[in-house]
Amino acid sequence: MKKFILLSFFLFASLVEATSFDNALDAARNGDYTTAYKGFSLLAEQGDSRAQHYLGKMYNYGDGVLQDHKQAVYWYRKAAEQGESGAQNDLGSMYNYGEGVLQDYKQAVYWYRKAAEQGESLAQRNLGLMYADGKGVLQDHKQAVYWYRKAAEQGDIGGQFILGTMYLRGDGVLQDYKQAVYWYRKGAEQGDSGAQFLLGIMYVNGQGVLQDYKQAVYWYRKAAEQGESGAQHNLGKMYANGRGVLQDYKQAVYWYRKAAEQGDSGAQNDLGWMYANGQGVQQDYKQAYMWFNLARYNGHDTTKSFYFLDGKISPSDISKAQQMSTVCLESNYTKCN
Repeated sequence: MKKFILLSFFLFASLVEATSFDNALDAARNGDYTTAYKGFSLLAEQGDSRAQHYLGKMYNYGDGVLQDHKQAVYWYRKAAEQGESGAQNDLGSMYNYGEGVLQDYKQAVYWYRKAAEQGESLAQRNLGLMYADGKGVLQDHKQAVYWYRKAAEQGDIGGQFILGTMYLRGDGVLQDYKQAVYWYRKGAEQGDSGAQFLLGIMYVNGQGVLQDYKQAVYWYRKAAEQGESGAQHNLGKMYANGRGVLQDYKQAVYWYRKAAEQGDSGAQNDLGWMYANGQGVQQDYKQAYMWFNLARYNGHDTTKSFYFLDGKISPSDISKAQQMSTVCLESNYTKCN
């Protein structure tokens, strides 16, 4: 009977603790950081590793408390030493970036490995990055691929993207475009804009898949609608050239502008050409010059672009276009018309 009572007590205590943690977590997710802080603090002081981890997060990001990286490290360590894999990963990142502690790549690797070996996908990806960069360990692309794959197979979007890129480049593995496409698609289907963009490129180039401009447009659009500037630029090109879509200069201009206003130098140059040729917009050499000028500023080779305008634009209009360029750039591309 005594054993039954004792067991019942522990079960009840565990249930109360779980409920208290869940309440604190719900409060944090709803932005009620005062309630969350009280709940996590109480449980953390009692040794609850999950609460210690989340209390560390609150200090790390300054949610409901003054941001304090040292306190974040303190609580991450408390949880990490109890085997909390998420806290081990976060503690590794504090060492990796030197936040709240002296930067120490070996310690970062130590804690990433602790978490990675427990199956923490983000830690697996982070450990892969350490091997790829040779930080805290000897550089080893094969080990990097090993850990990226571990993360990718758990559905980690970042791991899938990086693993796809390793196959694309042949880093740590034999170059394999089909495998690159496989992993990019995994990420793309989860909504990763970078993977969607690169999957579009694979379809354009026919690398690892049959060349298919419609599929390229599909994936470029997915990425472009999320603000991926490279995809916006490439989608504009598809409209300009009528690849995978009906040729539509207005749509080309629309997407070039989206990318150009994010500082994409290639899109800025192409948008300049649309103004120079009057395609999708009224011909305007000042606007053309302005976008060519911005493209040049951002590192694009605009030799042919300016050569085309030679003799077509007056010195006074060049001066105005240069002023327009300055206004556009200083406004962070919000005043470019």
